Amino acid sequence: MSQLKIALLSVSMLLWGVQASTLAVAADEHDRGGAEPRQEARAPAARPAPRQGVGRPALDGRGQVLDSRYNHGRYYPPMGTVRSSLPDDHRPYFRGGSRYYFSGGIWYAPRGPGFVVVRPPVGLVISGLPPYYSTVWLGGVPYYYADNVYYSWQPDQNGYAVVDPPDNADAPSPPPDSAPDDLMIYPKNGQTKEQQAADQFECHNWAKGQTGFDPTQSGGATSGNADAARNNYNRAISACLQGRGYQVN
Repeated sequence: MSQLKIALLSVSMLLWGVQASTLAVAADEHDRGGAEPRQEARAPAARPAPRQGVGRPALDGRGQVLDSRYNHGRYYPPMGTVRSSLPDDHRPYFRGGSRYYFSGGIWYAPRGPGFVVVRPPVGLVISGLPPYYSTVWLGGVPYYYADNVYYSWQPDQNGYAVVDPPDNADAPSPPPDSAPDDLMIYPKNGQTKEQQAADQFECHNWAKGQTGFDPTQSGGATSGNADAARNNYNRAISACLQGRGYQVN
């Protein structure tokens, strides 16, 4: 009889231990389940990226600065930014015994084991403009602008030179209408109206210098055969514009 009581007592204690363990686990899970929502409620909300006014943000996701002058609307790394390697499409240039690299409108110079974003020196001549640039007319002369750098066409060097910002840089003017009236000019490469006006102006000046004929002046400002001089001028300006990607009829 005593052995039976001892066995029953042992079973009761075993069942009580299982039940207590189950209740403890349930209570622990309940506590964790209640704590997690409270922890999430205390987490700070994400803040939106800062913007300037209602326009485009001053910085993009890579820390590049918006150049909004003349509605340029492109992002560039700040001056002094250092990178470990050059872009694959960079082009080397020399000026004053120093080497510079050009890519996408951005200028680099060697610095230690890497390359730093710099402003190019005045007088450096490049063969082609950046892929994105703005044409701005200042005092009746076209300038080409990108990343706070001004370029000007140099016919004698067959390229575009880096120049100082013009004195009237804050007062751009509309492009002049200097194209001859008897030529029909069509942009084949999607050139903007501003770019077409700039190209026509430069080709006009070049053709005028080659032939001595100026269609904007009375009689072409020539003392010889005006009709022959006009034909020569038209052929010269047509060749110049065709070389810049226009169809001329």
